[in-house]
Amino acid sequence: MTTVAEMPAGFADKVLAAQSTFRSVMDAMARPGTVQRIQAVSGVPAPMMRGAAAIALTLFDQDTPVWLDSKLAATMDVAKWIKFHTSAPVIADPAVCTFAVVADPAALPSFEHFAFGSGEYPDRSTTIILQVASLTEGPAYELRGPGIDGATILRAAIGVPDLLDRLALNASLFPRGIDLVLVSGESIVALPRTTRLVAKEG
Repeated sequence: MTTVAEMPAGFADKVLAAQSTFRSVMDAMARPGTVQRIQAVSGVPAPMMRGAAAIALTLFDQDTPVWLDSKLAATMDVAKWIKFHTSAPVIADPAVCTFAVVADPAALPSFEHFAFGSGEYPDRSTTIILQVASLTEGPAYELRGPGIDGATILRAAIGVPDLLDRLALNASLFPRGIDLVLVSGESIVALPRTTRLVAKEG
């Protein structure tokens, strides 16, 4: 078990790194499907990826409940690291979390388990940070929607078997809905609730 003294470090330069990561996340949300590189984190407890850790250090705080999937929750190291560096509460109920961090895409719970927001407060929804195998290789997806000039192609090994069906249902709920941030290593791609995906042949 990791003690506080043994806790992996966060950003080497907290302010500059957080600003850089925030800009990358905002660019990813504004231009869905584009791969953004984010600031590296010097120490990350496995199996959390460096990109997911950087987002946590930048966006999580005491007012953002966080849910971890079973792979990340298998040991207490990830939860302790998040609490130590961000003060965010790690909770057991995904229905009330602001962020969900998922390391096993194949076991991603149905979106109905998370918060969709309400008509009055659509922003009170869950953002899922999904760790994936690759954001440059894998099946091709055509993306359309705000922030995309016509259409763009994303090749990614996402690993969620029914991803397209989930995102189609999610899009039908707009302005409510889940936002997705895909992470592979230190790269991220955002799939906000306004983005439409279809599978491409080849």
